[in-house]
Amino acid sequence: MTDKTVISKKISPVVIVFLGLLAAIAPLSTDMYLPALPSMTDNFNVSSSMVQLTLTGSLVGMAVGQLFAGPLSDIFGRKPPLIASMLIFSLATAGCFLSDSIYPFLCFRLLQGFFGGAGIVIARAVVRDIASGPELMKLFSMLMLVNGLAPVAAPVIGGQILRFFSWRGVFALLFIIAVGLTVGSLIFKETLKTTGKGGLKKSLIMYRILMRDTYFMGHCIMQCFAFAAFFAYIAGSSFLFQNVYHLSAQAYSYLFGINGIGLWLTGLLISRLAGHAEDWKILRCALILAFAGSIVLFLGLFFQVSVVFIAVVLFVTVSTLSAMGASSFSLAMAAHGKAAGGAAALIGFFSLVSGGLMAPLVGIAGSYTAM
Repeated sequence: MTDKTVISKKISPVVIVFLGLLAAIAPLSTDMYLPALPSMTDNFNVSSSMVQLTLTGSLVGMAVGQLFAGPLSDIFGRKPPLIASMLIFSLATAGCFLSDSIYPFLCFRLLQGFFGGAGIVIARAVVRDIASGPELMKLFSMLMLVNGLAPVAAPVIGGQILRFFSWRGVFALLFIIAVGLTVGSLIFKETLKTTGKGGLKKSLIMYRILMRDTYFMGHCIMQCFAFAAFFAYIAGSSFLFQNVYHLSAQAYSYLFGINGIGLWLTGLLISRLAGHAEDWKILRCALILAFAGSIVLFLGLFFQVSVVFIAVVLFVTVSTLSAMGASSFSLAMAAHGKAAGGAAALIGFFSLVSGGLMAPLVGIAGSYTAM
């Protein structure tokens, strides 16, 4: 390891919160409107699979956006592309609010995702700029702690907004958050001291080098499958609990928020274990637990067990994602400090594309079946 390690204790908590919010764009722009998906189906007069496609539009946009934002941030620094992306993300969010049919809404969701992806990849690249080794694992875990609050708060907030407003109220709040992130991007101090040389073409060549790194690609493919499962849960859970188990939008938002607390607690545990337990051991334990939980969940849905049992199994299974994400990211990024933007973009691309493809698939059989 040749990169200089920066001790995370020297990093301002404000910076950690800001980076956490940037990395939380995905859960903020997806989880907050999950309780509204069934009502949006009626409002737009379309199928559940069509509404779930709005998740796909956002996730695919984020995935592709990261592929461009990562190399650009390696060339021009983290700040300029971040400012531009957050500004356009704000405008796209306003477009979602103003949409009166599903098709313009889909287009704005795609734009929202594309430019929101820059926040995700740049936040991760900044973490690699300022830390390495065990400190990288610790700092990324702290980032996941802040990020973990989003899936806790977002659906609960969305559910409460629906008590007084339509789904448009959710996107009004998202617009306010987006404007706040834009202002934060203007204040943010550059962390990449030496920008890349040779232009975008040379930076894009780095993708070919990364994709020949079998160890790095192993982590990308692993996260591809893990996030496919996670976004299947995100896309289908509102229909499962509201249409099959007959919970209200507010009750569902609380249940979804509890699972977010599980993610947050796991992130807290991993931040404590950083430097004391080897990353690969943490990753192995998380994957084994997630695999076992997924099997139990499948059997529970097949035999139509109670909602309490399903909720408990989901809590355990979903909570493993923080441990998997932090440990896998740390291991994958360890040898790629000079191309942190591109490496973080590839990891994000694989996870979000798989999630985007999965979202509409869970609605093919209809919105009234758990299987």
